[in-house]
Amino acid sequence: MRTVFIVIAVPFFLPGLICCIPLRDNRGFLSNDLHPPVLLGSTSSGAGSITVFFNETPEAETGNFRITPALQILEIVSLETNLVIRHTGKQTAGTEYILEGIVSDEAGNSLGFITRFYGFNPRVPDMLINEFTTQGSSTHPDMVELYTLSEGNMAGVCLYQGVHTEWKERIIFPPLEIDAGEYILVHFKPQGIPEEIDEIESKDRSGGLDASPEAWDFWVDLGSGLSGNNGVLSLYACPGGRLIDGVIYSNRTSTSDEKYRGFGTSTMLFQAESFAEEGGWASSGDLITPEDCINPDDSTATRSMNRGSIPEDTDTKYDWHIVPTSTYSFGGINSDEVFVP
Repeated sequence: MRTVFIVIAVPFFLPGLICCIPLRDNRGFLSNDLHPPVLLGSTSSGAGSITVFFNETPEAETGNFRITPALQILEIVSLETNLVIRHTGKQTAGTEYILEGIVSDEAGNSLGFITRFYGFNPRVPDMLINEFTTQGSSTHPDMVELYTLSEGNMAGVCLYQGVHTEWKERIIFPPLEIDAGEYILVHFKPQGIPEEIDEIESKDRSGGLDASPEAWDFWVDLGSGLSGNNGVLSLYACPGGRLIDGVIYSNRTSTSDEKYRGFGTSTMLFQAESFAEEGGWASSGDLITPEDCINPDDSTATRSMNRGSIPEDTDTKYDWHIVPTSTYSFGGINSDEVFVP
């Protein structure tokens, strides 16, 4: 993104002339809008269109835009604070595209920008985050299991540690045809060894800790693991796209501290609020609190947090339980046994 600086030129008068020439009153000019539109994000909104989001109504001309890999732009339509860009050709599902453009507002302030979007995928499967561990060990590192409810293709699907507007780590999936009832394992703390292979052809290609021959294994590049006690996991159809599923976990309480509603940090509060506002998690009151979240305290590297063997999805902590020691089930049907301290 390129920042545009606006310079106001003020005439310089010799001292001897100031008393002879009346100065122009520029107060009205200085009170005008001097700020260009702010880019908020972009996403593929169909096989032949892209939507770009701004904080105010943008104006644009097709000649000031370019898409790489090349897609020919047909028209650009301004809809309130969004631009809808229609193009010829078909986006390749999950492929990263670069959009460059220039927009302005009605006051004439302009913004040049570069943003990314991912090729539209019309066949994203329905999925759930089905099992996860955040208290990983050296032999059983942090991991997240996805369970598919329908067939489809994983191209461009994105799993975040965080939410799409504030995240620590993420993985964007390549094209992978998948059936209903399959498992995808995302390893958030890989060793970085050659055996850790993202599986797109066969489920038994990957090695590494806790790789499963019965599931599709993927490894977060340079992943450092999940936050142990306080975090959000969220799954989107593409980066910045439609929310599919997610969970919030926290071992804190509303009275843990006076700041951030007990969540401990401004980042965690923002992520929890954002996820709840997107409809990803239900709260018991008007505002989400740590008590609304899954409590990971009793979990370990082998006592995972699970949905039931027949998973339910009410977007609450009541969908979840912690299984007894060594009863984690990554790559298979979840256990309904509950850990008792």
